[in-house]
Amino acid sequence: MRPLKEAGRDFTYFIVVLVGIGVTGGLFYVIFKELFSSSSPSKIYGDALEKCRSHPEIIAVFGESIKGYGEATRRGRRQFVSHIEYVKDGLKYMRLKFYIEGYESGKQGTVHVEVKENPEKGRFEVRYIFVDVDTYPRRTIVVEDNR
Repeated sequence: MRPLKEAGRDFTYFIVVLVGIGVTGGLFYVIFKELFSSSSPSKIYGDALEKCRSHPEIIAVFGESIKGYGEATRRGRRQFVSHIEYVKDGLKYMRLKFYIEGYESGKQGTVHVEVKENPEKGRFEVRYIFVDVDTYPRRTIVVEDNR
């Protein structure tokens, strides 16, 4: 009787370990997809922010040091980048909105980005990036326009 009870307990532990490995694998997949996929909002945000930081007209307005951030959450964190995904003519599109701010100048701006799926390359390509300068004098700076 004792070996049967131990076998049942061992089998239960085995199932718990398998479930744990499955959950861990699923978490790694989600994290990898979000951080390293070329189609994730985080990746598109990072690429667009780098283009803004290297654009001469934006540097002239905001200064050399530019920080980017998303929408404020209830906890006061500003990490969520507002985005919407949609399909048009069978192709996926994504629009993002985030904010930039110059460290020294105190100037602020809203960045608008739209990307379009390229089925041949299997990734998104930028359609446009433009920045609305929210402080005086208000204006719009076009960073990239591939429409």
